[in-house]
Amino acid sequence: MKTMIKTVALGSGLALATLAAQPALAAKAAPAAASESGTIVAGLGVANLDAVVVNSNAYKTAEQQRETTYKAQYDQAKARNDQLTAQLKPMVDKFNADRQAASPNQASLQQQAAAIQQLQEKGKAELQQILQPVALSQAYVQEQIEDKLNDALKSAMKKRSISMVLSPDAVIAFNGGAYNLNQDILNELNTAIPSAQLVPPAGWEPRRVREARAQQAAAQGQTAQQGTATQPAGR
Repeated sequence: MKTMIKTVALGSGLALATLAAQPALAAKAAPAAASESGTIVAGLGVANLDAVVVNSNAYKTAEQQRETTYKAQYDQAKARNDQLTAQLKPMVDKFNADRQAASPNQASLQQQAAAIQQLQEKGKAELQQILQPVALSQAYVQEQIEDKLNDALKSAMKKRSISMVLSPDAVIAFNGGAYNLNQDILNELNTAIPSAQLVPPAGWEPRRVREARAQQAAAQGQTAQQGTATQPAGR
């Protein structure tokens, strides 16, 4: 009950962060670069592949185009979000006022909190449904870019004679000019995929969904084979 009350008291609005139903891949901050002095280790590079993806021409162009292509979905989601916020505000205001009474009715507060939480969850589901085409577009564009990322990385490594690439997360500090491969990989990626298709074909599903479906089908097939193998031979 205390947890529910605390959650409700935080506010009445539903954050329209759901507009990014599948959030864009955030660029991680690179570690602070060391001074240009020091011994340079040949064949070693550092690359932030997440940052490379979101800074690619294909990704940035798609982000701009999506605002126009899916304007109807964005507008519908915003209008519905505003409606839900207006609907929730008096409920939350009443809840907060009632719980500050000298002798608050705990049973009533629990009912109010449950009603508010239910409406919030329902609203979130509605917004996600409205923005499902946007989420699929984001996943589709990112998958197209990621399909070219490994080759872009290998090409950049070859041109710079790099044999090992580390993630910035694994490095405390490095000589940025000597080791940073981000721009090299980005250049290769922009050449490999200057633009991406924004709207996925009908019935398209993200890779993780396809892989999960394939694993499930394989597991079911294996179970069926095992069941067949344990059946007694017919006379």
